[in-house]
Formats: sequence, C-alpha cells, structure tokens
Amino acid sequence: MHIAFASDHAAVDLKAALIAWARAAGHAVVDLGPETADRVDYPDYGYKLAAHVAAGEADFGVALCGSGIGISIAVNRNPACRCALVSDPYAAALAREHNDANVIAMGARLTGPDMAQACLESFLATTFAGGRHQPRVDKLGAPAIERASA
Repeated sequence: MHIAFASDHAAVDLKAALIAWARAAGHAVVDLGPETADRVDYPDYGYKLAAHVAAGEADFGVALCGSGIGISIAVNRNPACRCALVSDPYAAALAREHNDANVIAMGARLTGPDMAQACLESFLATTFAGGRHQPRVDKLGAPAIERASA
C-alpha cells in the first residue's frame, strides 16, 4: 500500500513514529512534511496531503496535528477526500468500513504513539463494506447543489 503522511509542527514526532512503523510493515511511504518542529500552518499540509490523495498518488493519507481537528478540516475541503478524525482502533475501522475514508486524522497531543499505531493498523486492515453505505458515501462526493436538492 502507498501511504502519504503530513502533519504540522506539533505532530512531527508522531508522524516519524508512524512512518517508521508503516515502512517496517512493508508499505510505501511519502512524507509530505514538515521535516522539523519549526512552527507551520496545518492547512498548508492538509491541503498538500489532500491533493496527493485526490490525484491517486497514494492509496491512503495520514493527517496529524496537535488535536487532529484542524488538519482534518483542511483535508476535507477537497471533495475527493473523506478524512476521519479518530482516537481509537474501532473508530478507525468504522471510518473505513462505513464511510470509505481514504484519510485518517489523529491528534498528537491527544493520542499516544502506541494508540496511533493501533488506529492506523485497524484503518489499513479494514475494507469498505459498500452495500447500504455506498449511497451515503456517494452523497459525500456530490456537488453541494445536488446535496441540497436531495
């Protein structure tokens, strides 16, 4: 699997730990930055990650910031991305199974490295169930004008 990672300054260490785990697990990894803990703005890296995933340059994305909230909002501005903020493995599995999430977000100040790894493992191991969930996921990618009239 090809996984793209991006964070802000608050999550550089967690990103490095998850990248090391992903590489050890045999996944192809791209680190979209930042490389240091110097202050940066999470939207810049969320947008960069979203563009990478939307272009098909990665199967999945991992978005990290202090809380996970800001970067998940940034990623979700791209209509091709379904980013789920998670804090436990069950939520990570449901994000894939029910919502066909293609990006997982976590907060480095709220989720430790072991829990974050467990979330990522669960996310990657789970497939989208389709079926009754598909029409809902289809609505997530529809233009706003179509959603408003549904």
